[in-house]
Amino acid sequence: MILPVVMAGGSGSRLWPMSRELNPKQFLALASEKSMLQVTVERLQGLTDLMPLIICNESHRFVAAEQMRQLGLEQSEILLEPVARNTAGAIALAALRARSQGQDPVLLVLAADHLISDGAVFRAAVRDAVALAEAGKLVTFGIQPTAAETGYGYIEKGAVNGAGYEIARFVEKPDRQTAERYLQDGGYLWNSGMFMFKASRYLEEIKHFAPQIHACCEEALAASSEDMHFVRIDAQAFARCPSDSIDYAVMEKTTDAVVVPMNAGWNDIGSWAALWDVADKDEQGNVVSGDVMTTGVSNSYIKSTNRLVAAVGVENLVIVETNDALLVVSKDKVQDVKVIVESLKASQRQEYHCNREVYRPWGSYDAIDQGTRYQVKRITVKPGAKLSVQMHHHRAEHWIVVSGTAKVTNGKETYLVTENQSTYIPIGQVHALENPGKVPLELIEVQSGSYLGEDDIVRFEDIYGRA
Repeated sequence: MILPVVMAGGSGSRLWPMSRELNPKQFLALASEKSMLQVTVERLQGLTDLMPLIICNESHRFVAAEQMRQLGLEQSEILLEPVARNTAGAIALAALRARSQGQDPVLLVLAADHLISDGAVFRAAVRDAVALAEAGKLVTFGIQPTAAETGYGYIEKGAVNGAGYEIARFVEKPDRQTAERYLQDGGYLWNSGMFMFKASRYLEEIKHFAPQIHACCEEALAASSEDMHFVRIDAQAFARCPSDSIDYAVMEKTTDAVVVPMNAGWNDIGSWAALWDVADKDEQGNVVSGDVMTTGVSNSYIKSTNRLVAAVGVENLVIVETNDALLVVSKDKVQDVKVIVESLKASQRQEYHCNREVYRPWGSYDAIDQGTRYQVKRITVKPGAKLSVQMHHHRAEHWIVVSGTAKVTNGKETYLVTENQSTYIPIGQVHALENPGKVPLELIEVQSGSYLGEDDIVRFEDIYGRA
């Protein structure tokens, strides 16, 4: 019995400006029409009948839930980490959750932001690893190197063991000369960050090698609460958990680690250059997406999501345009994008934190314009969804319905507003907005007042537990 555990944490700062703290790369459609999380989950078809267990940050809960709903997997449990504590603790929570339900499944631990081009080879490698996991081994999957990559950790193969190899040693990210030697040697694999083991075996090993992690996770899960399909981990207990990776905490110390080779076209999509590497290119070596015009451009990655991007006579560039930021970087310097993100964060600019378009459990909004005493948003409400019953101390709101039908609560009145109609919510008025229809509700909201911050909301009722 295989229980997939999909780790959907992380910020993906090297893929800014598409990837933001509130909407990181695992929730973005970067290499296909579906998000990387969705592609990861779909890759599991045919391997198991169990619903995947998703682990993500609490601030991403509604994005993760919506993407699972789109796949017809809304019954999947989502473990919510109140703070990030690396992979050792996250996987311990998953194993403890499985054991608390009286099960001891084989956990297949995957990252939500990896690209695998050959799903059949991936599934074959997983099936090969099951026997090793059932026998008590802690399996990691190693990727056959195709280049002298200095951005990945390596695993040196030891003696043959079933479908895999004993692990002679783990190697940190090497310099170029060492990576060239590993490539020529043939006895080394890239460390993919994918794992397989029985829940009980992982708990035995982490309790032995990292007892504080085990104890904190056990306490945090015991004090957890359930809200719909969310499992909310106790924040105080989990905050005391040491932050450590599974490699450092367990895999490099256990005597039962093995590696199973996987040659499935794996890429961890750690930068814009990695996306250029795996994408289809035109005759000039360009990868172009969106409203883009070029002349004399070669070997570049150009993505537009909102406006026309025109490029002339450049090469080896990454150009990424969003509705609130523009990135231009040499393709050989893409790892330094994280420096820009760190500067944005230090300056407390919102561009590191969120995109102009913000996702909510009921849908999304796009802040399309703002000034000193006004703000304009385009709001999308999903069919059957409802915003909280709320009021504002400092702003009034005008709603103009563009498409669909809105059910509006405005003080003691409740009424419908249809296409090309509008309504007005005065300052201090208790109100609510609902989509009673079967198609998305689109409306324009014009806010006016002395303070327009998102924290000027007093919630009285909320079906998503935010009141």
